[in-house]
Amino acid sequence: MSAKTRIVVLHMREVIYTVIFAALAILLILLLVFMFRSGKKGGDAQETMGYVSGVYTSSIVLNNQTMDVKVVVDDNRINAISLDNLDETAAAMYPLMQPALDHISQQIYEKQSTENITYDKANQYTSTVLLNAIKDALSKAEVAKEQ
Repeated sequence: MSAKTRIVVLHMREVIYTVIFAALAILLILLLVFMFRSGKKGGDAQETMGYVSGVYTSSIVLNNQTMDVKVVVDDNRINAISLDNLDETAAAMYPLMQPALDHISQQIYEKQSTENITYDKANQYTSTVLLNAIKDALSKAEVAKEQ
């Protein structure tokens, strides 16, 4: 019954890598648990409005030039917002139209709503005109859903 002594050599680099990978694995597991857990707070709120899939437009008239705001929707999502019939002269006369629309549409894509949209004070009139046109186009697409 002899006891054989074994010597284990651990390289510090391997120990550090192992600890880092274990910490990342735990962090990933926690992230997945929080992201995919069931049960939502405020579960009583139900969506009452939806959209009829399609392309809807609303016109804006500025100095006898008509531009169309085109909104593309699915049943539950706003997919695209763009300006149509914006010729070069209108773009030169109203250079803030496209940047303001890009800023507003990015917020609408994230929120999927026209509520609580923010815009710069320098673009407030342009943004208000565009936002009203988007709301008008979305009102054409809205349909009440059964609960």
